[in-house]
Amino acid sequence: MRNSLVLLAIAGALISATALTPAYAAARTDINISLQLEPPSLDPTTGGAAAAIREVTYGNIFEGLTRIDKDGNVQPLLAKTWDISPDGLTYTFHLQSGVKFSDGTPFTADDVKYSLDTARGDKSVNAQKQLFAKIASVDVVDPQTVKVTLSGPQGDFLYDMGWGDAVIVSQKTAATNGTAPVGTGPYKLGTWVKGDHIDLVRNDSYWGTAPKLDKATFKFIADPTAATAALLAGDVDVSPEFPSPESLGQFRNDPRFVVNIGTTEGETVLAMNNGKAPLDNIKVREAIAHAIDRKAIIDGAMFGLGTPIGSFFPPGDPAYVDLTSISSFDPAKSKQLLADAGIKNLDLSLKLPPASYARAAGPIIQQELADVGIKVDITNVEWADWLQNVFTNKDYDLSIVSHVEPNDIGVFSKPGYYFNYHSDAFNKIMTDLNNATDPDKRKSLLQDAQKQLANDFAAGFLFEYPNIVVANKDVQGLWKNAPIPAVEIGEMSWAQ
Repeated sequence: MRNSLVLLAIAGALISATALTPAYAAARTDINISLQLEPPSLDPTTGGAAAAIREVTYGNIFEGLTRIDKDGNVQPLLAKTWDISPDGLTYTFHLQSGVKFSDGTPFTADDVKYSLDTARGDKSVNAQKQLFAKIASVDVVDPQTVKVTLSGPQGDFLYDMGWGDAVIVSQKTAATNGTAPVGTGPYKLGTWVKGDHIDLVRNDSYWGTAPKLDKATFKFIADPTAATAALLAGDVDVSPEFPSPESLGQFRNDPRFVVNIGTTEGETVLAMNNGKAPLDNIKVREAIAHAIDRKAIIDGAMFGLGTPIGSFFPPGDPAYVDLTSISSFDPAKSKQLLADAGIKNLDLSLKLPPASYARAAGPIIQQELADVGIKVDITNVEWADWLQNVFTNKDYDLSIVSHVEPNDIGVFSKPGYYFNYHSDAFNKIMTDLNNATDPDKRKSLLQDAQKQLANDFAAGFLFEYPNIVVANKDVQGLWKNAPIPAVEIGEMSWAQ
């Protein structure tokens, strides 16, 4: 009897202990994510080109007619199906039913018409207005059906409608989306403490599959050392674009973490102001390009992570052409080109945004250009300053930035874009590309476009930025690759 009581007591203690064991605790419903750059706005349709806007809002707060998935494929979203006319000019979208914006306003075809008409309108400030340039009309057929008619073929139209810039907004709240965004997505804005963090909370009226996480906090940590420390301390669970590649070994050897290295659409370039003397001289741009040692930059700034590029195109794309030989590292040729251009004692400014790859690559490029006789003065600028003065006002000589938007080679044909590059030949290629629907023809034109930019030395083409993700090992649903700027928390959960 005594032995039986002792055994019962031990069993009871074991049961109690097991009940308290963390492995049997309920899975967490919150997550902390670090980003290096804070979005200047939360409206991807008017907030400018900052990728951080889309990283926070794409697929979380806002949704489009279509979406780009983790493999870079087009999927239905607010449009559940669509019909395309035989001539490829009319798209009839059949919309999801029962969808509401997070403020309770019903989503209808009127919202699609408003969003697309605004994006393509004369007063549009959409950073990717060219995506909508061929839309001739948007007609509401009924509350759940909208017809979009194009003025000419647009082979990537369904893909283009999946960009973060093409999300659907409500006319009722569009004016305040920058600070109080209202979308149809699985999350809505909780709080935004400027300079520190943004909280997104579950949208309980979401029309689609309910997300598993109740809350996600985006913490803005500009300093790579601080980002590393936050992960190690458990203050951050996921760093989807980890800014400190030199620390990866530490995380690979720590069983608490996983490290994933994938691909992005991020062409990292030494931007050159093509419209400003002496950078308007192709010989000077070519001289700069030949002074750059890509391997030294990738090794020194990215610790060997990154793929060299010779034009503005991702190496993983079937249409990619390796053009790095056109701007090969050749200091002697660089010096000769400067002499041929009659350039002596050239001084240039190099304005660097806060991104760690830019701040690390800057001094390397500064020394490489000094080796061929070009003096470079580095100025570190904050992100808002870079967006205003470099990107918008074009007040710069050189800068370093990664362009992470997909299929964006066409930015070189955008009037007023900060590269200040103007080429009738390139513009014709892009016009032909936009009119082409045959896959082989499109591939050929994309290769022509790459060659035109490479031979014009339109920028210093450096490397394709890798997607470096460091996360708690128990976080599930992470994207390995980044085919579009997005941190989709609706796909994330914690292992139980």
